Amino acid sequence: MDSESTTIHLNQWSLILLTVLLLVVAACTEPERDSGVAESVTMSAAEAQDADKQARQLPEVTPAKEQQVNYIETGDLRDIRKHGTIRFVNLTGASEDLLPRDDVVSLRHFELANKLAKQLKLEPKWIKAETPDDAVQMLIDGQADVIAYNLTVTDAREEIIDFTVPLRHSRLVLVTGPEGPDISDASKLKDMEFVIPDGSSIKETAEQLVAENPNANLTIQEIDINGNRDTLLDIINGKKNRVAILEDFSAQDLRNYRDDMRIGADVSEVQNIAWGVRKNSKRLHTTIDNFLTRNLVKSQEERITDWKGIKKSGVIRLLTYNGPTTYFLWKGVLMGFDYDLAQAFANKHKLQLQVIVVPYEEDLADWLRAGRGDFAGAELNITSAREDQGMVFTQPYVESTDQIVSGEGSPPITQIQDLNGRKLTLRAYSSFIETAETLKEAGIDVDIRVAPPDISQSQIFSLIADGLVDATISHSGRAKIEASVQPELVLGTLIGDPRPQGWMVLRQNWHLIQNLNKFLRNYRKTDQYKQQYQAYFEPNKRFTQRVSSRVIPGENLSPYDELVKESAFKYDFDWRMIVAQMWQESNFNPKAVSPVGAQGLMQVMPATAEEMGFPPPLFEPERGIKAGVKYMDWVRDRFNPALPTVNKLWFTLASYNAGYGHLLDAQRLAEQLGLDPNVWFDNVEVAMLKLAQPQYFKRARYGYVRGSEPVQYVRNISNLYKAYVEMMSDDVTLLPPLRRIKAKSYCAPGDVPEGVTHRAPSYSSP
Repeated sequence: MDSESTTIHLNQWSLILLTVLLLVVAACTEPERDSGVAESVTMSAAEAQDADKQARQLPEVTPAKEQQVNYIETGDLRDIRKHGTIRFVNLTGASEDLLPRDDVVSLRHFELANKLAKQLKLEPKWIKAETPDDAVQMLIDGQADVIAYNLTVTDAREEIIDFTVPLRHSRLVLVTGPEGPDISDASKLKDMEFVIPDGSSIKETAEQLVAENPNANLTIQEIDINGNRDTLLDIINGKKNRVAILEDFSAQDLRNYRDDMRIGADVSEVQNIAWGVRKNSKRLHTTIDNFLTRNLVKSQEERITDWKGIKKSGVIRLLTYNGPTTYFLWKGVLMGFDYDLAQAFANKHKLQLQVIVVPYEEDLADWLRAGRGDFAGAELNITSAREDQGMVFTQPYVESTDQIVSGEGSPPITQIQDLNGRKLTLRAYSSFIETAETLKEAGIDVDIRVAPPDISQSQIFSLIADGLVDATISHSGRAKIEASVQPELVLGTLIGDPRPQGWMVLRQNWHLIQNLNKFLRNYRKTDQYKQQYQAYFEPNKRFTQRVSSRVIPGENLSPYDELVKESAFKYDFDWRMIVAQMWQESNFNPKAVSPVGAQGLMQVMPATAEEMGFPPPLFEPERGIKAGVKYMDWVRDRFNPALPTVNKLWFTLASYNAGYGHLLDAQRLAEQLGLDPNVWFDNVEVAMLKLAQPQYFKRARYGYVRGSEPVQYVRNISNLYKAYVEMMSDDVTLLPPLRRIKAKSYCAPGDVPEGVTHRAPSYSSP
């Protein structure tokens, strides 16, 4: 090698060495932080120790927004992809803000945005803003990437953000209570107070009305409703001269379940409703516009059409009831056996699913004949009586045996002959009436009573548990689930052979029937079908088992006490309460998975864990505990700070179990019933139980909830918590070192202190 070549070679190595040294120095140097950028959650070991010392002096509660936003990004789609996530902001977070009662469910913002993320191969991350204006600012600041919400397009907003193609068009309308003023003509408004959501564009319209009517004595009050329109409606009902201004579609959503309101005159021109993106995000903007254009379809009005018409419209409509095995909202997620199967069918044929909730007092067959839906499903036994009415059924998607259910205060019904002299109360329009009449014709002396049409099967079960009704007939799977939640129910004899259940279709829609049958034949063979069946029709034995381990003073309460103490102290919870909750949730099994998909020791739903910054799986104990306790803190933060601490705890537990929305419904109902909406036991829990009854849940924003589950959940945890308090000190200032704990050195509620009653935890799918 010549000298020149050697010199070049050495220079190259020198440059490489210099580059490496510069990188090392840069890595070891603390960069100056931009004050406008959120700090990274990563810290050095020294910083972690210092932060830990400070945390022990004063528990630090992280605001909900900071829990979910941990980086700043103001770039276009290419820059967003580098993070592997796309951040959607709205006013409710990663959950539905009400039960859709007549919507194309796959086109609601939450479902649509998640579908967009999947297409982009990015993880969706949901962020909750307090007001629309806050959402706009978070977008501008780079704390979110897309506003996936009913955002009104205004001139002022168009100056600072861009909007997608319109999702819908809307007008603003006046809304007031039943005893409110005349709102039929905006020019005649007088002596009124406009109540409007804080941070909303509606304020511009209210100010314009005030300016146009200077002598009408019109005033404006802005209130923080946290995205809950029910709060707004409750406030205007509190005073006769109050009037709200709402988008027409929001007013119609409210009228779907509330009858204490009137809709009046339009007060705006037609407005566009769209999603928002940052300025200079051309690629993201174009991608979303193309996606929305392909996916947006309109809800279908009344029609009677076969498969060709359905495919042309792009929408298939399911008629069903809002109930525990058909269609309901649980922890912010839409679910139900009929709903899940119908959604799978729609997806297979690239259709959007529109769910139409039929009132309990009306017959599904009548709505089907009127063209309000394409097919109907809600635990429908295949019967000849229906077929005589011009209906046909698909092939069965499940089989179920009819079963007698009675109360523990009456003699058990273990054979058909035990029905002699008994009274059966049966759900209106149900096939159980035909079953009971067959028994009577066979010589069984049974008194048959048909409940009023607005009484649900769940309500009949509750009446039996309370000793107000003797017995009923139900599907065996449904009966097992209810008995696991209400131990006062006694399962009796099975009646006959298993009976098939199917979807109901008009006879002339033969092509639709063929496609439904083909789908059901194949889908029943899948593992997904088996999991869904178990979730809705089989009690989870792990949650109903009785464990004989003893509560022993001085022993550990669980194998995870130290981990629980760390997270509980950080968020200012009593660690013993968290352990009691952990027992109720998972029996201290870190690998636990509920029938509806909740994971780990604290049984956190995957979407919720993602929102809390802990992407699933959650089977590692520390991750499962941290995700659960952080979510408990997030739920607790949503309640009024003035709420008494103890009741806030019970409300937090009830919300953790059933969902925050159902707790809001129960508080509102409690106030209507003359109960205290700020007290759980004997007040809000009473209202929660009533939300399983159609006359109450049909007027609730979030619809049906099996109220007995959160009620029992809170009672079980409160009882076990009391037992643990007697057993263990609350001193967590000196955490013991982590160590392995023998398998049976923890406490479970098989034996509790004298005087404390504890029922072993029970659980069913919602």
